[in-house]
Amino acid sequence: MIVQLDFGHDDIAEQLEEVRLLAGSAGASVCAEVYGPRHSPDPATYAGKGKVQEVAAQISAHEADLVIFNHELSPAQERNLERTLQCRVIDRTSLILDIFAQRAKSAEGKLQVELAQLGHLATRLVRGWTHLERQKGGIGLRGPGETQLETDRRLLGKRVKLLKERLGRVERQRGVQRKSRVRGEVLNVSLVGYTNAGKSTLFNALTHAGVYAADKLFATLDTTSRKLWLGEAGNIVISDTVGFIRDLPHELIAAFHATLEATAQADLLLHVVDSASTARNDQVAEVNKVLEEIGASAVPQILVLNKLDLTGLPSAVERDEYGRIQRVRVSAKSAEGLPLLRNALTELALEKSSMMHHLQLIDEISLTPNTLLDSGSFL
Repeated sequence: MIVQLDFGHDDIAEQLEEVRLLAGSAGASVCAEVYGPRHSPDPATYAGKGKVQEVAAQISAHEADLVIFNHELSPAQERNLERTLQCRVIDRTSLILDIFAQRAKSAEGKLQVELAQLGHLATRLVRGWTHLERQKGGIGLRGPGETQLETDRRLLGKRVKLLKERLGRVERQRGVQRKSRVRGEVLNVSLVGYTNAGKSTLFNALTHAGVYAADKLFATLDTTSRKLWLGEAGNIVISDTVGFIRDLPHELIAAFHATLEATAQADLLLHVVDSASTARNDQVAEVNKVLEEIGASAVPQILVLNKLDLTGLPSAVERDEYGRIQRVRVSAKSAEGLPLLRNALTELALEKSSMMHHLQLIDEISLTPNTLLDSGSFL
């Protein structure tokens, strides 16, 4: 069952549609929805006494076993709601984390998701953490006078420390890989965009990588990089990354630091946009907000307006008054406009190659006087 409160925002319809998609992506079957206007969140239950009674009536009528608030609840609010409704209650952050837990396939992705979950759940130690106790043996572990809650927090802290150490090693390995790519003077491109904008479909269409792509939110979690041959420009490296979403949990941004750092260090971002979505402008703004948070706001961008097969618009390349490429309109599904996108990438790859060549010449020229002086040629 979904609960969505309206605090006066204009995009309430888009928020409702998005939480429906999130719930479906998590495997939930939505049996009822409760929504309505409210001036501000209630400190105790977020929704207020009357709305909570309405939710309770809907739970009873539809025999719902889970209530999803499309908002961020405090631990106290979540606890109060569960006590009143006699039903499991989760907030938007927990829902997104659950989807990430289902989607993670690589060892790195699983580590990142678990770290994000533990960071979120550390403040919600209300149901007992027996699974953590079992991992450490349980009996004989508890210190003198230590409560179950204190034991759980101590075990949780140890697990978080272990996960951070493992992710630190992964991050160092990624750093070595990135340095080797920079030394090779290869254009490094990252696909970014709102979740379900079609990044993985576009990635597959360009590279034939066979990455999992589906009409679901967060179908891709694990970053995949492939070489893409562009004829006279040679190879470039293109990476498919996790999609962003409105109010992306901070725990996820912190946990996925190793993955998102690759985006911040790219030469170019292909910002994939669902051009058929009525909320596309808001989605672009949300992606840019996250890019700024991870230190990638200064990386050059090209907007790739995807899903032309749904809008009926022709493929095209749009440039600014200086001739720089700003937007490319394509359909990753039908492959319309992909040659234009490849040409745009070729143009930018040749620009980088030319720039690197000029920098090498400048370095050689700057070294020449010293070389001559050392050899005595000026005497």
